[in-house]
Amino acid sequence: MAKEKAVVGIDVGSSKITTLIANSSREGSLTVVGVSTVPSKGIRKGQVVDIDEAVSSIAVGVESAERMAGYSISSAFVSVGGSHINSVNSRGVVAVSGSENEIGPEDIRRVTEAARAISIPSSREIIHVIPRDFIVDSQEGIKDPVGMTGVRLEVETHIISGAATSMRNLAKCIQQVGVDIEDLIFSGVAAAESALTETEKELGVALVDIGGGTTSVSLFTDGSVAHSVVLPIGGKNITNDLAIGLRASLDNAEKIKVELSRKPKRIVTHEDLENKEKKSETQQKEEKKKEDLLDVSKLGLTEDLGPLSKKTLVDGIIKPRLTEIFTLVGMEIKRSGYGTLLPSGIVVTGGGAETIGIVEVGKEVLRMPVRTASPSGVTGLIDEISSPAYSASVGLLLYGEKVANPTSSGLSVIKGWQVRNVVTKAVSWFKSFLP
Repeated sequence: MAKEKAVVGIDVGSSKITTLIANSSREGSLTVVGVSTVPSKGIRKGQVVDIDEAVSSIAVGVESAERMAGYSISSAFVSVGGSHINSVNSRGVVAVSGSENEIGPEDIRRVTEAARAISIPSSREIIHVIPRDFIVDSQEGIKDPVGMTGVRLEVETHIISGAATSMRNLAKCIQQVGVDIEDLIFSGVAAAESALTETEKELGVALVDIGGGTTSVSLFTDGSVAHSVVLPIGGKNITNDLAIGLRASLDNAEKIKVELSRKPKRIVTHEDLENKEKKSETQQKEEKKKEDLLDVSKLGLTEDLGPLSKKTLVDGIIKPRLTEIFTLVGMEIKRSGYGTLLPSGIVVTGGGAETIGIVEVGKEVLRMPVRTASPSGVTGLIDEISSPAYSASVGLLLYGEKVANPTSSGLSVIKGWQVRNVVTKAVSWFKSFLP
């Protein structure tokens, strides 16, 4: 298989590192042929804190995915997250330079570059410059103005930036494994590719990607992202709360959290309901009490925690932390000013989306529709990546496919980080020849 037909995504998270390899067909469909998920080491809250450990974890994941796919990879799309991520909306204006005032790709590039010229500290680098809306001679709401006639071209863009040191450390880890970076992609943008429908993006929706150490919030209106932020809280905080509340180890707390969140396989039949009616009130109370106890015998816990009540664990420990997460999300939505423009409500994805009671708590706190989303849009080895925890990983593949085979003028996203990275490499290469 030709290397240029392979799309690779490496999702570097706080709790796991996922490497996906997919084959891209001429029709634009993606078939996953390599999957690897390894525990994340050297990464805390989306940022590299130990380069050696991070490189080791990434190397194990990449080698495992390569063995499954049957060939080695040379480059990949890599996710970037962490509370250092920030966003701002910017506007650019240029005069149309084409013959007969026809707008061409060069005009799109110039107006986007004009919008990109914002004042940011030298310690930060732009990751994405995403065109939201084009305006041609005061006519608004244009998504692709190429081929149209006009004198003045304006663009509304969404610019996502991050701390330069954090991104360079991440890039260094990937490059030490022997993999070149095609582009760094904000995890919220990646997750949206696989978890949201076009209708939701058009109407207005908030994507909440709850990871291990962070929660990415991305607001979409009129088909494009309008606000992005990362909150320094995630699923590991729930595990920590359980560990403290039960006086148990983190490993045992994680096992209990996963067991609580597992959906019951048994279906209640009409016969069960009839038998329930026949039983006395005392028998029903005893059965209810028995059902409330968590069966820990199959979890392989290393500590004797005694009888555990599901209701106490959920209502007393897990629910308060979920309430806190959604309260922070609600404050961020209010701060953005787009709170009234989200009729599609909240879409929750990421590993934290599988936590018990998350939809109910979200609806209660935010007073909006809430649903959980699993990734879609790829075929092949999808059984292993069909849970919400892999939305960002699958989104990297879909994003990579979109960049490799642009449908319109190829300007759905102007690469920010990569351009500067190429220039930096070129300068370093030139300096190497100087005495």
